[in-house]
Amino acid sequence: MPEIHNYTLNFGPQHPAAHGVLRLILELDGEVVERADPHIGLLHRGTEKLAETKPFNQSIPYMDRLDYMSMMCNEHAYVMAIEKLLGIKIPERAEYIRVMFDEITRILNHLLWIATHGLDVGAMTMFLYAFREREDLVDCYEAVSGARMHAAYYRPGGVYRDLPDQMPQYETSKWHNAEEVSKLNENRQGSLLDFLEDFTNRFPKYVDEYETLLTENRIWRQRTVGIGVVSPERALQLGFSGPMIRGSGIEWDLRKKRPYAAYDKLDFSIPIGINGDSYARYLVRMEEMRQSNHIIKQCITWLRDNPGSVMIDDHKVAPPKRAAMKDDMEGLIHHFKLFTEGYCVPEGEVYSAVEHPKGEFGIYLVSDGANKPYRLRIRAPGFPHLASMNEMAKGHMLADVVSIIGSQDIVFGEIDR
Repeated sequence: MPEIHNYTLNFGPQHPAAHGVLRLILELDGEVVERADPHIGLLHRGTEKLAETKPFNQSIPYMDRLDYMSMMCNEHAYVMAIEKLLGIKIPERAEYIRVMFDEITRILNHLLWIATHGLDVGAMTMFLYAFREREDLVDCYEAVSGARMHAAYYRPGGVYRDLPDQMPQYETSKWHNAEEVSKLNENRQGSLLDFLEDFTNRFPKYVDEYETLLTENRIWRQRTVGIGVVSPERALQLGFSGPMIRGSGIEWDLRKKRPYAAYDKLDFSIPIGINGDSYARYLVRMEEMRQSNHIIKQCITWLRDNPGSVMIDDHKVAPPKRAAMKDDMEGLIHHFKLFTEGYCVPEGEVYSAVEHPKGEFGIYLVSDGANKPYRLRIRAPGFPHLASMNEMAKGHMLADVVSIIGSQDIVFGEIDR
């Protein structure tokens, strides 16, 4: 009998199913994976070091670019760390706005995850469905911050501005005539909250459509059931968090266990999986979208009934209003000092974490009393998930590696930070 050697295959770094600049070195016995070795460093952004060279308030946009599918959740952890060190309490309205946009971000993240995960394993229609809904939510991002992705909307002390009273309107063009435009603008006649309320009323039906396409689909089940199984004990040992640990049956969610912002005042449930496989993680994320929709509805109701300030009134940390800056010398000085030098944060260290769509996203910040961090370290949720790749893929077929990467919901900006 001829002696057959295992052969080594490069999966990535430019591979449509690698979800970033992932290079996986796979050792294969035929089509069965014997070993999977993830290589990172091909993207390396140096975010942690860059943040140590800039005043605190100038690093917020770096946070958007870590996991570029969960922009405002990244910002939330960072600004909370600064607020803890400064010892400031932000207005309650800003807390609710942050919670609402965290949950919008969670839905945005999960929609992109189901679109690309579906595409990876052959369900092309999912991509078209999920991007249809993402469009409405990125319009909400744009309405409050002016950007569809990298918002820099959360600031130490609150949020950049209050919610707008009017949504941007579509205009007639060579692609859309007046009749089409008036149909597109039907639900944009009111405020951002009216637009969002309309979305939350429609969204559960859309999630039902996704489930009709996938949940009982026999090809989808063959590609995900029993693939990448992680036991509850092993998930804990590997440092999993978010849907990855909940899919293995452990009820761990920082919004419930370590509440921050306004989560302790809201009603929602934590979905839990049973089998710890790719299918269980899929079901957990689908239910999370429904729960996020429920949280957004509660926030809309509260925000309608409780107008008020969205930023603390301390010009050492928060810039004065534009009109005050133009009319008042003090305001101009505050504005100039704030955007050139920033502010000095008291000495100390702090760890601040949020329940990011992918798991526990944490910021460990050390201040030496200067206007920039002495040290900044990021606890990226995707990093321990990717580290378990060898364990999850061993013994599976080559095609299942794609399904496992999809179920981990990896984005490389945060892994290669």
